[in-house]
Amino acid sequence: METTIKVENLCKSYTNGMAVDHLNLSIGRGEVFGLLGANGAGKSTTIECILGTKKQDSGTVTILGMNPIKERKKLFERVGVQFQEAHYQEKIMVSELCEVTASLYHSAADYRSLIKQFGLLDKLNSVVSELSGGQKQRLFIVLALIPDPEVVFLDELTTGLDARARREVWKSLSDLKAKGITIMLTSHFMDEVEALCDKIMILKKGKSIFCGTVQEAVASSPHEKFEDAYLWYTDEEDEGNESI
Repeated sequence: METTIKVENLCKSYTNGMAVDHLNLSIGRGEVFGLLGANGAGKSTTIECILGTKKQDSGTVTILGMNPIKERKKLFERVGVQFQEAHYQEKIMVSELCEVTASLYHSAADYRSLIKQFGLLDKLNSVVSELSGGQKQRLFIVLALIPDPEVVFLDELTTGLDARARREVWKSLSDLKAKGITIMLTSHFMDEVEALCDKIMILKKGKSIFCGTVQEAVASSPHEKFEDAYLWYTDEEDEGNESI
């Protein structure tokens, strides 16, 4: 299987300590890879270093065989990114935002088809700031797919969606995977991780404490359910469901 994302001995530190500590991972074309961990475990810094928006202290990263810092312009055309919190002009309409986003790329996907796929066709002429939380979340996923990317990064992709909308997003992502698109995602919903991810990595204090399949994670723990296994790996059993 062709490797689309390769990370070797990635390290990044701040004044208060190591955010990412000698991380290694390899993601193949068409795989859905889940990066998991409690808040502050190093997920965001890892993704930022992989994307090249933060420079690592040491280690190497390649996406589609390219250095994300040195070859950013080439990668820009082939990678889609959706962040949990995105900020746009207050009065921009959905259609305008999609058109502006599409204009940034040489070969953009048909945003109207994506808008329809994610159930937002009746919101094309609505102002983005007036959308509900779930509608905004779906729009942000659409924006990540407008470049017609080979690799997509999704951060907490179904936060704010109801059960039906979440299942619809899952179906759409499964369709993307079937087309050979590589997806790297973060999520606090363990049912989502089980449904979507081919492989996962669990981070704790910047270190990988598990990498493999969901089934392997459960088998290597004293638990039968993945959510319980995840809590066991991250020692969150006593913290309630705050981060799940």
